Amino acid sequence: MSKLTPVFLTCLMLPLAYAGQKSASDLPTDKLLSEPGPTFRVSDRELGSMPTFIAYGDMRFTDPANVTASNPRVRQYLVKQIAAEHPGAVLLNGDVPLAGGNTNDYAVYRTETQPWRDAHLRVFPALGNHEFAGPDPQQDLENWWSAFPEMRNRRWYSVQLGSRMYAITLDSDAPLTSGSDQQKWFVKQVEDMPGSVDFVVVSLHHPPVADIQTHIEVSHNPRPNEIALRDLLSKLQVRTHARFVVSAGHIHNYERHEVDGVVYLVTGGGGARPYFVERTPDDLYQSVLFPNYEYVKFSLGSDRLHGIMYRVADPEATELSVQAKDSFDIPAKAQ
Repeated sequence: MSKLTPVFLTCLMLPLAYAGQKSASDLPTDKLLSEPGPTFRVSDRELGSMPTFIAYGDMRFTDPANVTASNPRVRQYLVKQIAAEHPGAVLLNGDVPLAGGNTNDYAVYRTETQPWRDAHLRVFPALGNHEFAGPDPQQDLENWWSAFPEMRNRRWYSVQLGSRMYAITLDSDAPLTSGSDQQKWFVKQVEDMPGSVDFVVVSLHHPPVADIQTHIEVSHNPRPNEIALRDLLSKLQVRTHARFVVSAGHIHNYERHEVDGVVYLVTGGGGARPYFVERTPDDLYQSVLFPNYEYVKFSLGSDRLHGIMYRVADPEATELSVQAKDSFDIPAKAQ
């Protein structure tokens, strides 16, 4: 990462008593007893006059010899394509490594994302379930923080991207339900946002809204944990000036939904083995094209946030290219 200004230097946590714990949800979660406001800030000057942001996930960086769990050619191509876009921020919505317990997967991430560091991109990752795909959740989390040292001791955090954009990264491996530490923190973040903020991009791994599957990958349907976030956002959207946009992954495809004025994206086409989706009528993207390796680019306009989904046209082509396959506008609320 580059040009990040932490609002606080340390983040108080519960005691790190990990011994004998079995899963990511058992690990202590951040109390985040810090000063209110964003964890990181990026100024309007740093973003430039025409800010853009990119969101996507489910890359599953791993040994390029593994062409089953992830497509290394497409994965590497998308990294280079995003570097060429030179966005103000890249939001990764989880499953960055294939297995968080394998430090070599993070080494591959480091090698393959060198174009991002060469372009001085700011990268803001979210924890996914594959970040905890190791025998020891404590070590998995330590590997994550070693790969992303700016996030150490934080499983969720926020970024103010100029005066009009806010990014909130959540950990869907931890509770998002009513009364949880994470939900309380999230509500406080929204309540304390400057009035100048027009759009909030919420990034997490498991989707709060998605096409309900009845035959394929039914285990990836929205869970009660994320449905609780959906219900909370429906309430917050009514009384919050800013518009909410949710970027999730877990499903290795692309979807777009809108519920109670909140836009929900599934952008899980970063390279992991594609999942076919039975599209429901509520999905605003109805293309039958498959597979969908893709990323979403946001452009901040004077009165709207414009989104474009760029899809790899033909993953088998000699020379890869992307095509714009979905486009949408999210109008700002009137002042």
